[in-house]
Amino acid sequence: MRWFRRSNREDALPDPRTAWPEQAVPDDPAAAAERFWRRWSEMLPEISAALGDRAPQRAEAVLAGAVAELHPDLHVSLERGQRAIYALVVSGQEDPALRPFTDAWRAAAPPDDAIWEFHDSVPPVPDPSGVTVNLGSCSFALADVRVAAQVDEAEGVVDVAVHHPLLGELDAAAREAMTFLPLDATLGERLAARRLRRVETAESEPAGALTLRQLRDLVCGLDREHPESVGGPD
Repeated sequence: MRWFRRSNREDALPDPRTAWPEQAVPDDPAAAAERFWRRWSEMLPEISAALGDRAPQRAEAVLAGAVAELHPDLHVSLERGQRAIYALVVSGQEDPALRPFTDAWRAAAPPDDAIWEFHDSVPPVPDPSGVTVNLGSCSFALADVRVAAQVDEAEGVVDVAVHHPLLGELDAAAREAMTFLPLDATLGERLAARRLRRVETAESEPAGALTLRQLRDLVCGLDREHPESVGGPD
């Protein structure tokens, strides 16, 4: 087993939502957000064409430069929308230093419509058990994920161990990504950062493990019971 914590260190393993190469940080988040949304209108035909070709990575590549100009440490991804067809997610991975930029970006965003919705953190998917993630030659059905959860009621946080039968076939970077991805998909990035303290991989299925939907019920209940406390990595 191995403990994982999200990290912004330069030597940290790369996140699948990779930021654009290093560049200057804007002085004014609101002005940077306005520039992004002007560029969004210009980029939208190319993004729509890429999505129409079922090439979301091509669309993300178009977006990456514009997001890096908003702030070079932000991450961008295109997801399936909950209310719209597509969701554009610009995330600071719960780094407080990036919150002014994601707040300004979301405040300046156009209204959600039937095609696009906009999120400043990775949202939960409605049913994680229906999601399959393709990584290299492996297909990961999140329905097969099992999670051992240990609740610290005093702190209002949960320590978890994540198991999937295929995790042992991955290299270290992919294994870390596939340890966090089911948690973010189930809880959303913000709730996961607030209520999950320590996260580890489990090579074999832990006794008494939960499905992802059962984990969601547990963590959401804990969040309701502890509205004043703030969890996350120590």
